[in-house]
Amino acid sequence: MKWFTRLATTLALCAGLAQAQETAPVANPEVTLHTNRGDIRIELYPAEAPKTVENFLGYVRDGFYDGTIFHRVISDFMIQGGGFTPDMQRKPTREPVLNEADNGLTNARGTVAMARTGDPHSANSQFFINVEVNGALDHTGQGSSREWGYCVFGKVIAGMEVVDDIRFVPTSPRDVPLETVVIESVEVH
Repeated sequence: MKWFTRLATTLALCAGLAQAQETAPVANPEVTLHTNRGDIRIELYPAEAPKTVENFLGYVRDGFYDGTIFHRVISDFMIQGGGFTPDMQRKPTREPVLNEADNGLTNARGTVAMARTGDPHSANSQFFINVEVNGALDHTGQGSSREWGYCVFGKVIAGMEVVDDIRFVPTSPRDVPLETVVIESVEVH
């Protein structure tokens, strides 16, 4: 009978562990941008921006961002990267992703959002990190391009000092850094 009691206890413990695993919240994925200025760790928000996070992680897994640069830096606004090589050649991208800016997230300092053209649904590989609160970029409606806003899909959780270092790199009149800031690689955690 002792073996039966032990077996029943073991099965009950296993069932309890399985149930705990099913109900435990899944952690948001994180990535680290390894740059020539230091590391930037970003937490992604797939619950709020599933298509955007999937798109971004697809580029990460493909190694697309390795060797790209932060090509646009505005010290009181944002730093933008993910689309150009150090010699300012645009990298070919996949199809654009639908704008998910109506997800309740705002363009607060340290958040990561998708860059796009005037077409609200034109984001592909380029992203930016807000260095200030940029409420004018938040979603307010689905009418004009401005109302659509820019989709926030993550937040810097470590390395904001690196972002602040990059934001003050000297730039040309067209906001291109005069010192090359390279994303050497991106690691998924």
